[in-house]
Amino acid sequence: MRLILFGPGYTGARILTAAEAQGAIVIPFGRSADPNEVRAALAAATHILSTVPPEGEADSILSAYAAEIARVPWIGYLSSTGVYGDTGGAWVDESAPLAGRRGPRIIADLAWQAIGARVFRLPGIYGPGRSILDRVAAGQAHRIDLPEQVFSRVHVDDIASAVMLATTSGAPGVTNLADDLPAPQNALVELACAALGLPLPPLQTLEQANLSPAARAFYAENRRVANGKARRELGWRPLYPTYRAGLRALIATSNPASASVAPAAAVAVQR
Repeated sequence: MRLILFGPGYTGARILTAAEAQGAIVIPFGRSADPNEVRAALAAATHILSTVPPEGEADSILSAYAAEIARVPWIGYLSSTGVYGDTGGAWVDESAPLAGRRGPRIIADLAWQAIGARVFRLPGIYGPGRSILDRVAAGQAHRIDLPEQVFSRVHVDDIASAVMLATTSGAPGVTNLADDLPAPQNALVELACAALGLPLPPLQTLEQANLSPAARAFYAENRRVANGKARRELGWRPLYPTYRAGLRALIATSNPASASVAPAAAVAVQR
């Protein structure tokens, strides 16, 4: 495998490590990459994966390299379950209509599908250094009084394992990657506070919490994301099938108080 990776950020770096562990040659490109070097690398690539979200109304990677990417045998793209929009807490699978508030995300998702990509739709991503444990330890966590609100999540290493499985199984198209237990955000805050021996933040309304626009947008959608297709077609078995398992592993392997802390809103959308 000769993998071109656009966007070696938080999730991209974990995928890079997983691919190299399987003997792949991984060539990462960031925002400042030389276009001539990128095109030369794409000409010799067997696989390409983009983790780069759209900028404005366009996908910057496809805008620059669509013709070269279309010739690569295996194409992957990390999208967002935000394309499903608010379902009032109902379950969604890959057949659900696209009705999200993130118009550019939908445009990019469809554009990657059109060139034969495997599109992985992701909910809130967490993992070492970027979880509710870090936000609670930093005093950045909120408890919002929305008792019926639920969210889906996925551990960053489970994303990496699914992408690697998809390099040898499955077919082009859309696949949701989410754990088995959608849950209210307050449940994670309460678990983290108990684990760290810290008091619970006060229960507040959205207005009282004075959240950033990005954080308020996080609470504007309420849905459960089904992962049956990934299990059936990829043989994916998440190492952390629930947020409880994922957070227990983080508690056991790190000191959240000393880990790097990501802003609360960014955690849910960072790729």
